[in-house]
Amino acid sequence: MSTGQWWREGVFYQVYVPSFQDGDADGFGDLRGVERRLDYIAALGVTAIWLSPVYASPLLDFGYDVSGYTEIGAPFGDLATFDRVVRGAHARGLRVVLDYVPQHTSSEHPWFRDALSGRDSAHRDWYLWHDPKPGGGPPNNWASAFGGPSWTFHEPTGQYYYHAHLPEQPSLNWRNPDVQQAMFDVMRFWLDRGVDGFRVDAVWRLIKDARLRDNPMDDGGESFEIGGAAAHTTVRQVQKYTADQPELPGLLAKMHTVAEEYDDRMLMGELHLKLERVAALGERGLDIAMNFSLIDAPWNGVDLADLIRRYHAALPSRSHPNWVLSNHDRSRLASRIGAERVPGALALLLTLQGTPTLYYGDELGLPDAPVDSAHARDCAELRAPGLGLGRDPQRMPMPWCEKPAHAGFCADDVEPWLPIPAWAGRFSVERQERDPRSVLRLVKELLTLRRELAALRQGGTTVLSAHPDHLTYLRGDGEDSVLVAVNLSDHDQTIEFDGSRSTRWSSHSTERDRLTGTVTLAPFEARLLVGDAQRTFT
Repeated sequence: MSTGQWWREGVFYQVYVPSFQDGDADGFGDLRGVERRLDYIAALGVTAIWLSPVYASPLLDFGYDVSGYTEIGAPFGDLATFDRVVRGAHARGLRVVLDYVPQHTSSEHPWFRDALSGRDSAHRDWYLWHDPKPGGGPPNNWASAFGGPSWTFHEPTGQYYYHAHLPEQPSLNWRNPDVQQAMFDVMRFWLDRGVDGFRVDAVWRLIKDARLRDNPMDDGGESFEIGGAAAHTTVRQVQKYTADQPELPGLLAKMHTVAEEYDDRMLMGELHLKLERVAALGERGLDIAMNFSLIDAPWNGVDLADLIRRYHAALPSRSHPNWVLSNHDRSRLASRIGAERVPGALALLLTLQGTPTLYYGDELGLPDAPVDSAHARDCAELRAPGLGLGRDPQRMPMPWCEKPAHAGFCADDVEPWLPIPAWAGRFSVERQERDPRSVLRLVKELLTLRRELAALRQGGTTVLSAHPDHLTYLRGDGEDSVLVAVNLSDHDQTIEFDGSRSTRWSSHSTERDRLTGTVTLAPFEARLLVGDAQRTFT
């Protein structure tokens, strides 16, 4: 078997397929659209495409409710198109990582339909069923990630079934060996088709407490729910018995064994847990344990420096670092910290040690797009209208062109699945390609530097400053090291360093000046400084 670990020096680009590119003129993104934009993705300089789910699905949760694991959903295309995407990506030097959804199926999946047929059905124990409490009611207090109870009563069979998310997303029983075998065979189906690995959805919820003990109530710091801290509007709980159970590492190890049957494949797991626990699970069956801590971090140098130090201190020797700034579940970077801070934040993401994941549109500095109730599509918003829990704003269709009615996402005479605001063209790929200091051009430059400078791919990390207004850290050591300095404030910052260095990259300037001892950063500027031996003037 090959021991290649391409993902260690890679950069993942998350494509939320419904919003990336409409390829068949129905206003909904699809695989044909992804195929059309492969040259753009390759030109960015990323290593791998992470595709959101494209399986057969009723689309209540836009692909995260799977009704057929080995089928492509009709709105996304077909298997032939999927195969072309994989071949086209590989031809361009890109890896393909597919979202794998093992925690739950759709209620329309044949397994669950059979489970509903009776207590003795073949697939009944493939899901979590339980009798009512004595006197009636759900078996415990477990709450859904989308609000409300996570148990739904099925009157014909007199039992409740468990769902960590929507009632239409019943959770699988991973204690059942038949479930494990079936889901491992799903992995093999896609690995046989050439995918290079999986992003494993909701993996921290994969198995639940066998004794069904009540979760303790939230203490203000332990609970994570989709959509942020406000998602539980009626009940907030510590996910003590519905997440990160003792059996989880063993299941992850089994899952990884399947990936090891193939050359150079990897597993990246979604984990919304304490930072130290995320770090630990990176050596327990996951090649990459996803680290979301930057999303909620206060945007100042003291807290960011502390976060970086804590994370690296917690990483076991065999764990690989990962950083995430945005994704399809959380508000976009530009809307969280402000447009002026985006270049510095992206410099941080793309120069920190480990494998970063870049959310589509962040390379444009795209903000959230407001979606009114009449156009809401996300199940979180539809279940609790007006509470601001919906994830539609961060899923705005990608703006490709400056002038067409729908910014090139779909034809002018087709209604996009989510509204595209009139201002979208200002952020478009077309417009930013013409601007030498656009966010898009800066991201391309940073990704080029990652490939050129070994310290950014392989070097260690030393935090040099912890000032509220700026952050400075060193990647690597010796003459090949790279000093990264980010001004987090709206006024000049002067930063001291040892020796003599030259500017290799700046978010604000194309000058390549030589500096000794200090550098003054303009408001919100980020710079990469290298030893004189690495100095270039290209």
